[in-house]
Parts: sequence; C-alpha cells; structure tokens
Amino acid sequence: MFHKLRQWLGLGRPPAAVPDALWRRVESSLPFLAFLGDAERTRLRELARGFLAGKEFHGAQGLHLTDEMLLAIALQACLPILHKGLDAYRSWVGVIVYPGDFVIPRHEMDDDGVVHEYDDEVLGEAWEGGPVVLSWLPGPALPDGVNVVIHEFAHKLDMENGGADGFPRLPAQMSRAAWAQAFSSAYEDFCEDVDAGRETVLDPYAAESPGEFFAVASESFFETPGLLERIYPAVYAQLAAFYGTDPAAGERRLAARASPPAHAPRGR
Repeated sequence: MFHKLRQWLGLGRPPAAVPDALWRRVESSLPFLAFLGDAERTRLRELARGFLAGKEFHGAQGLHLTDEMLLAIALQACLPILHKGLDAYRSWVGVIVYPGDFVIPRHEMDDDGVVHEYDDEVLGEAWEGGPVVLSWLPGPALPDGVNVVIHEFAHKLDMENGGADGFPRLPAQMSRAAWAQAFSSAYEDFCEDVDAGRETVLDPYAAESPGEFFAVASESFFETPGLLERIYPAVYAQLAAFYGTDPAAGERRLAARASPPAHAPRGR
C-alpha cells in the first residue's frame, strides 16, 4: 500500500518530490486551495510532504488508501498549520481513515449519577495525545463549508493547551481577551439562532460546545471565508490572526480575475 508515494517521499529520509501531475490532480479536487497565494501553495506542498513522511496512516475496515487520498488528507490537514509548521502536530503520529461514518461507544453520567451507554455515529474524532480518526468523504459528498479533515485538525490545535474548549494556544501577539470576546459573543448568538430554529450559515453542530464552534468556524474560514467574514467579522479576524492567513482576500482576488471589466470596450 502507498508503494509509489512512499518511494517519492523517501520515508525515513528527507521527503523527495511528488510528481507534479499528482499534485495538480489532487489540488483540483480541493477548490478552496485557490484562495492561497503562490508562496502559500508552495509552502502547503512542503508541509504536506513532511506530514506524510512523519505520520502513520491506517485504512480501517479494509479501506485501501490511495496516493490521491493521502495527498488530499495531508493538504487539508496542513492548512491550519500553514504558518505554524509541523511542530504543531509533533505530539502524535496516527491517522486512521474509515470508508464512511463510524460508531464510537460513549459512556456519559447524568446529573443523577446514572451512566448512559450509547453508540455515537460520527464522521471524525480527534483524541488528545492520540490519533486523528477520519471518514473518507470526497469533496462533492459534503456541502460547501463543511470539511471533516480541517475540523478534526483544528481540534488538534485546540488541544495543544488542554482539552478542545475553543480556546487554543494563541500566538504571543494575539489578545486572549479579544479572542474570548469575539468567540463568546458569536457563539451565544449562534446558539440562540439554533435554539429558535433559524437557518444558520454554519453547521448547527457548532452549537454543541465552544470547542465545536471553533472547529466548525475553522472549516468555514478555509472553505467559505467570505461568508464567514460577512456573518461573523470579529471571529474571522481572530482566525486570520491565529492561522496567519487571509483566505477571504484570496477569494476576492479570484472572483475579480474571473469577472469581466465593468466597462469593457465595445467591439466595432
């Protein structure tokens, strides 16, 4: 499994070059990567190569992981660390990929001390200090703004300073107070909309907890950045500072190149 990709990456040695045609084929399946600048695209490839060389992958339930699947996962996993580097993921090594959603047994105690056991059907799970577990869902299988890989790897960053509570370790130049104000205000408004049954831009699952709101907002930040910026500008600004990139600006540049000039000269 992964024989060609392992040869190209040179596992155990500095990663070698992956064929450009393979990069282009995989990147074309992830249209939101077009929001990145040329230097960021090059940096993302470098990180993805290092990520693949340094992590252990396992296909669950007999899933055969192809080179295309591995590159797609690596590119998306490295988006949140584009300006942080691979050290942000140094505390764990495993990535487990299921062919679809999977079931995790849960045990929860209610307020009366009664333990309830149930099976939770999920698309992904990030374990503190342990592996990331993903469902393999190609892009068209999910609506725009929903990205299982980005979601789970955002949780991994959130866990750097403890549990996934929506308050990750911030860069030194960022204000904890500004982060808390932006996210708590947006989260409260979002939960009110969900409770009232109003349609929301973000997946209603974000109302589960501040940690899930951060992860879902991170999905939108990279996939539908302009939308997130319009609806939750303060959250977008905090995520842009945290991730060190501005995909909404890239989205606007891409749209401007695709649009004809407002006053195009008429033909004679």
